[in-house]
Amino acid sequence: GGTMKRRAGEREKELKKKKLLEELGENRLPYLTPADADFHQLWKTKYSKLIFRKSDTVPEELHQTVQESFLTLREHNCFFQDLVRIKEKDFFTPVSRILIGNPGCTYKYLNTRLFTVPWPTEGYDIKYCSPQIHDACKALMRLNDYLHIEAVKALQEQNLFETKEIKDTTEIDREQSLTTCLMEQGSVSKDQSSVCVPEDDRSLKNRTSYNLTLLNYMDPLQMLYLKQEPYFGMGNMAVSWHHDENLVERSTVAVYNYSCEDSAVQESHEQELRGRDPAVWHVGLKVAWDIETPGLAVPLHQGDIYLMLDDLNMTHQHCVLAGLSPRFSSTHRVADSSRGTLEYILGQCELALQNLQTDSDSVALSLKSLDAAVVKQVEEIHNEVEFEWLRQFWFQGKRYLKCTDWWLKPMAKLEEFWRKLEIMTSLVLSEVRKEQQIEEQRNETIGCFLHLLKKRQKLRKEWTAR
Repeated sequence: GGTMKRRAGEREKELKKKKLLEELGENRLPYLTPADADFHQLWKTKYSKLIFRKSDTVPEELHQTVQESFLTLREHNCFFQDLVRIKEKDFFTPVSRILIGNPGCTYKYLNTRLFTVPWPTEGYDIKYCSPQIHDACKALMRLNDYLHIEAVKALQEQNLFETKEIKDTTEIDREQSLTTCLMEQGSVSKDQSSVCVPEDDRSLKNRTSYNLTLLNYMDPLQMLYLKQEPYFGMGNMAVSWHHDENLVERSTVAVYNYSCEDSAVQESHEQELRGRDPAVWHVGLKVAWDIETPGLAVPLHQGDIYLMLDDLNMTHQHCVLAGLSPRFSSTHRVADSSRGTLEYILGQCELALQNLQTDSDSVALSLKSLDAAVVKQVEEIHNEVEFEWLRQFWFQGKRYLKCTDWWLKPMAKLEEFWRKLEIMTSLVLSEVRKEQQIEEQRNETIGCFLHLLKKRQKLRKEWTAR
């Protein structure tokens, strides 16, 4: 059901995009840069949940360690282009990436699961391939802590501002209706408290406690081809328009930018062309599926930070517009970990194996239940272990060994579970072949079992082809 809904959603998006581009024809929607008079007013009214922090607001020592960590990871060849799947086809991303974060965390986008290189976390035994990689991961963990504090502050400021706005509006409304109230009731209503309830600290913490960062690197001059931004004519894109996937709802995304600017690539102040400077990296924003509101192109310089607060990631789309210099970024997220952690999948395996019984007198294995619902649950977990974890890891996973071997033991454990799940599949097959099974129950078990077996066979063929 989830897959069908997702595909229907993707088809709807594609149709919207096609229709929008057809309507535009050769015309392009307007967009603003800081050079435009209305830029700040547009930002305030339509993009107020985008918060920008100039590099000089960040401690210099943090800049230094974080920027050194980017260069260290590049020197150790730790950035990789991901092979992602879009509309049943595989594509390499133009941007190279590495995921760093809480031990056992993963992040999935465009049908590709990335596994965290764990940052140094108390209570975990993490061996790094070199002291430099350890220091790089530690620096990014410090940046993560810093951005968490900044995001909490920004949300608190936003909540205060919104509360004040509501209060001011309410006061005006009250003044207008006060005379009527007094005439009708002879007294003022007691219920004049603010209608805005401040957000509690726990909710703020949940939406800003970043569990990982997706690091990006690209040198535009090494790219043979970059897609052109299609709606506004903003130029070369490093990352196309998108919403970030697989995040906790209304969580903040925080981005640290490090564009390696040098004397060879200077910002052009005497631009003849209107629009954004193509030599400088920008983040582009637009209101999702809106052809009335102009877009924004915000320049990104070395050490700048931006935060996408609250529901901005859902109501708006963003893209990254390439400049001329190489660029790193660290994009900190609250990934939805409900189905994406090692702890979760090991728990699922334990749940499935509860249906496996070993006779105390022999080595023979049997199933405790052939109930259709139990069989369905076990086989779904079987597919999840194989296609969401083992194949995803080994498809691109050996590259993680450049940083740490942390994932090897968990993967060995998951393979052990998978072998037992294969035995359980064989036991279902042998049981449903027996004549003494009640026909109705047998048919129900076979029905759900075959559906999942066919799905497994189809997915194995797809993965083998990849």
